[in-house]
Amino acid sequence: MAIRVINEKCIGCGMCVKTCPFDAIDMINKKAVIKDNCTVCGACVDACPVDAIVKDESKRQGMDISKYEGVWVFAEQRDGEVLNVAIELLGEGRKLADKRGVELTAVLLGKGIDNVAEELVKYGADKVLYVDNELLEVYTTDGYTKVISELINDRKPEIMLIGATTIGRDLGPRLSARLGTGLTADCTRLEIDEEDGKLLQTRPAFGGNLMATIITPDHRPQMSTVRPGVMEKAHYNEDANGKVETLAVDLTEADIKAKVEECIKSEKEEVALEEAPIIVAGGRGVGNEKGFEVIEKLAHKLGGVVGSSRAAVDAGWIEHPHQVGQTGKTVRPKLYIACGISGAIQHLAGMQSSDCIVAINKNADAPIFKVADYGIVGDLYEVIPALIEALDKVDDIMEAFKAASK
Repeated sequence: MAIRVINEKCIGCGMCVKTCPFDAIDMINKKAVIKDNCTVCGACVDACPVDAIVKDESKRQGMDISKYEGVWVFAEQRDGEVLNVAIELLGEGRKLADKRGVELTAVLLGKGIDNVAEELVKYGADKVLYVDNELLEVYTTDGYTKVISELINDRKPEIMLIGATTIGRDLGPRLSARLGTGLTADCTRLEIDEEDGKLLQTRPAFGGNLMATIITPDHRPQMSTVRPGVMEKAHYNEDANGKVETLAVDLTEADIKAKVEECIKSEKEEVALEEAPIIVAGGRGVGNEKGFEVIEKLAHKLGGVVGSSRAAVDAGWIEHPHQVGQTGKTVRPKLYIACGISGAIQHLAGMQSSDCIVAINKNADAPIFKVADYGIVGDLYEVIPALIEALDKVDDIMEAFKAASK
């Protein structure tokens, strides 16, 4: 679909230029000209007083979607280790593939990581397309886009899933543009339409105030990026069988415009929120930066990590890697303790799938209590020390019991 100007009707009034919210129309020789950044929003169509601007409903020619079959997952790896999000996508991809009655394929790019290819089979992939090339050892936008887009054009999968990591958010749009198909970013739910088999891609919209379900009816593959921590991981099965197909590709240094000269890892320990079984998170109610010292004491006592709401990050009390929520990380720990967090929908979107939620808040009407399994109405500066003291007593009792048993 595109916006088209009927030059014979255009009177050069400029109403479309003033109306376009994306500055996507120029007036040249008193005729409206649509620029490449047009989003087909239709504002100019409604504004034109002489009906000289129309939506061209003709479909993209040359794409027969009936030729596309199968579910693909981009198996992102770092230094020979598969990312958790790739395992989560294999679990979700398995459900979609079974629903469609097609194969689940993992796409693995790298150098000398044959063991990873076999691991992906154990996580449920029917087939692994493994491209072993020294130019793919380190991620580059040009190299990965070229290889994967050529594989897609050749093999024609109907669905392509990518993790919404730093790499995935770079790779997904480039693939989408190269392949001429759509991309739905940051999906939180994926389903197959019972009627026509299309992929229903659901994601938060308008600041998380509603959920939008998006489809790609006329183009393939149907592409989605999925945030880490949203889907359940695939189960590892040592007895699983699948095929690893090692592929040679036509890739040269000339194909890669931006080269990685050096990889420098941060000296600061990464906050592995997505993998933590226990998270103790603080929000605006913590009050200040020192308040997170109290939060950290409880997290350390429980063997967990520290999380936060966006409000605490925006206030400068804690760094962004700790942020949970729509603009932070999505987590699903066994235990999530929310301290001084009111429970805005944007924060809930990132943690409401936790197995057990405990809320500590002075406001008995705080929205967080509606999703909490257990709620404590009180000042966190009184409640948390009391919890730590109680846990210390449990430790003492266990030590005494062990001593008496000897």
